[in-house]
Amino acid sequence: MDSDRTDDRYDDTSCLYLIDCDRFHPKNIIDNMERKIDYVVFDMDGLLIDTERIYTEVTNDILGRYGKTMTWDIKAQLMGKPRVESATHLLSLFPGIDITIDQYLIESQEKLDAKWLTVQLLPGVQRLIQHLVNHNVPIVVATASSRRNFDRKSENLKELFDYFQGNIVCADDVAGKTTGKPDPYIFLHAAGILGKAVGTTEQCTEAEAVERSKGLVFEDAVYGVQAGKRAGMSVVWVPDERLLDIASASPYIPDEMITSIEHFKPEKWGLPPYDAE
Repeated sequence: MDSDRTDDRYDDTSCLYLIDCDRFHPKNIIDNMERKIDYVVFDMDGLLIDTERIYTEVTNDILGRYGKTMTWDIKAQLMGKPRVESATHLLSLFPGIDITIDQYLIESQEKLDAKWLTVQLLPGVQRLIQHLVNHNVPIVVATASSRRNFDRKSENLKELFDYFQGNIVCADDVAGKTTGKPDPYIFLHAAGILGKAVGTTEQCTEAEAVERSKGLVFEDAVYGVQAGKRAGMSVVWVPDERLLDIASASPYIPDEMITSIEHFKPEKWGLPPYDAE
């Protein structure tokens, strides 16, 4: 879809009215009918795997030399951002410390690489992914991690990530096309990987909006929630409880909030329920 489309204009080349996708959120399209999800998009860090803890440890190890600490209100501003953008913003908040962005990136990468093999799945993840695959629900990962870092983080978790059958969108795959979340591009691109005709910009046709409404995004980051909503999809927010104390008001509200993926009930979204245990 062309990037220069504007709200509520008539495009006589396509004979379609172009609309703001917020007006075609699932609640508006489907009204009071049960929402039926056809595909699922997952963030990765802090959502599927316990990497946010490691990022915090490494960041504060470096900042600690200068008597500084990354608090959760700062961390919330970084989650979901590509690595360079995240580091640039982080260091801009500590202008007095004697470390360049390049130095920080090199040191943090070395420390992170030493820890990736210890990464574990978060509760409920294995069960949900297996369940969706067993019921032929298309799934895809959309992560701000580089392909290099994804490979290292997933090295001891290949059994889980093999379920995605290569449907993994990393920062490299969308480089130059987005500034990272809360921009919705990565989620729209991920849906496109699954063969969904959703377009690539916030503004979209009615048909694209309907297709977007069939997608469900799982996110742990505030910016990720905003990106999912701006993509016209439903969003399940699975935040660290410490985010709840600092998350500010936003016009982009998640459709559901749970404290762990293990509490997710697929049938609420028109997906097959878990088998009785």
